[in-house]
Amino acid sequence: MCGRYTSTRGPEDLTRLFEITDWRPEETLAPSWNVAPTDAVYAVLERAGRDGEGEVRRELRALKWGLVPSWAKDPKAGSRMINARVETVHEKPAYRRAFARRRCLLPADGFYEWEPVKDEATGRTRKQPYFIHPVDGQVMAMAGLYEYWRDPDVTSDDDPGAWLTTCTIITTEATDAAGRVHPRMPLALTPDHYGAWLDPHHHDTDDLRALLTRPADGRLDARPVSTAVNSVRNNGAHLVDAVT
Repeated sequence: MCGRYTSTRGPEDLTRLFEITDWRPEETLAPSWNVAPTDAVYAVLERAGRDGEGEVRRELRALKWGLVPSWAKDPKAGSRMINARVETVHEKPAYRRAFARRRCLLPADGFYEWEPVKDEATGRTRKQPYFIHPVDGQVMAMAGLYEYWRDPDVTSDDDPGAWLTTCTIITTEATDAAGRVHPRMPLALTPDHYGAWLDPHHHDTDDLRALLTRPADGRLDARPVSTAVNSVRNNGAHLVDAVT
């Protein structure tokens, strides 16, 4: 799974890297070296007009991490839906509608995973965090889904509080350095697949699944980092510094 990641690029960089045409300055997020579930995160998505027609806009939005299905009775369900498995995402009730119509990219610098390590002195097992990131330092475009949830307690659709927009990260079998730490990892797309994945008019399930191939070996590096990342209260660039 992917339960923590880093996202430090600002909207200026992201609008250039993803060719964004529409973003809202009021949704600007602070850099984070410890993004956690339920946090607001940047998402790249494409939307057409209200009737599904008209010009498609590529947007940079701030969404809540943890997908809440439109039919959920309580938004707290999102805290359990931070990841969707690539093997079943197209058929699971919580994700299949979003997979067909509401796909996004979640920009990241890298992500964290924990490896069980036995302490030879005490015989106890502890979890050592690793920061896993692209070797070349480029942005990771994690494949994701987004969904809208309507709060039944808000009477007006025009009320900003009426709608909650949430997202989830699609995961796959881990390869490369990530596979040495944890069996699952976020699935990242290459730039040549951005357009097809984001296209709101692209509904062919087989075509979409074909985009979600496992990344090639040799692209990721992993280094042990401080257990300070274990606490969501900790943040800062020091969290990704290597430790011995």
